[in-house]
Parts: sequence; C-alpha cells; structure tokens
Amino acid sequence: MNDPEILPQQQRELPEPHERHHPMPWAVLWLVAAMAAFGIVYIAYSEVDTPSSWGDGRTRAELAGEARPAAAAVDGAALYGAVCAACHQPTGRGLPGVFPPLAGSEWVAGKEGTLAAIVLHGINGPLTVGAQTYSGAMPSFKDQLDDAQIAAVLSYLRSQWGNAAGPVDAGTVARVREALHGRSGPFAGDAELKALP
Repeated sequence: MNDPEILPQQQRELPEPHERHHPMPWAVLWLVAAMAAFGIVYIAYSEVDTPSSWGDGRTRAELAGEARPAAAAVDGAALYGAVCAACHQPTGRGLPGVFPPLAGSEWVAGKEGTLAAIVLHGINGPLTVGAQTYSGAMPSFKDQLDDAQIAAVLSYLRSQWGNAAGPVDAGTVARVREALHGRSGPFAGDAELKALP
C-alpha cells in the first residue's frame, strides 16, 4: 500500500491540538465535583415545611392551589387596575370632559342597582357628575366579568378616594343582570339611568 503524498502546504500546518497537551487543572475538576456534591447534599437535607414567612408569605394552601373562600377569591382593586384604571385613572379622578371621576361621584355612592347596571351595560350619552357633563362612551362588561367580579369592583369603588358607601354583593349584580337581560345596548346617559328602579 502506498503512503499518501504530503504536500508542502500540509507540512507547514500545525498539528491538531489535543487535551493531553493542556489538560484541565485538577483544582477545577475538584471544585466542580465539590459543588455537585454540595448541591446533592443540600437538596437531600433541605426542609420542605419551612414557614411561609421565610419566603413570599404565601400559605401552603395557596401554593397547593386548594380552594380559597369565595369572599377572598376576587380582588376588586386588581380588577379595577386591569379593567377600569385606563379610563378612570388609578386615582379615580377620570379625564376632564371625557371620562367622569369616580371619586366623589353621586353615581358611585348612589343606588347599588344603578351602578351595577352602568357596569353591566355601559353608557353612550351625556352623563353628569357633580356639575360637569361628560360625553365619553363606557363599554359594557356583562360578557367580560361575572357577578362576583363586578360586585368586587363596585365594592372597591364605593370604598376608595373618599367614597364611603357600603359594599355590593354578587346577588345584587345577579338581580340587576336578570332584570335587564333583554337589554342589548348601553344606557343613553343621565335621563335613562335616573329612570331605573
């Protein structure tokens, strides 16, 4: 068998590097092995029943996903921040001439049923809050939020920014939803809302 011809260009090339010329230092190998051993021992001896106060404060039931009481299931403040704050602002002061304020509003402090009707069906017409008239449109939330969620948001509104009205329960919202089940459009402002029972 003939040996392959080695060209001058090939003779100029350096040989391929091999680890045997520069092996990994033993100190690095020992360090990696010690870290792996420490991790195994740490996990094996770690406590899984540590108090929630050591972490983020969640209880075992919350971490396990167990059912919480229905009263604590809906956070009205979080829903307000997600659904309402873009228009009515986080401060509840609204936008002048467009979105009415919820702080100090007679509609918020007024009849629970009227407030529930506003959130369920929305408004598309002039609405007077205080001495100022607003012409913005409010969308309907009857298909986006259930009765408990609407009740939580309304209860939050009625207790914030100087408002001191009582909470609204889901039963009240359900009764208003049932009474207005045939309605398909928003309320046409003040006049129609004042006519509600």
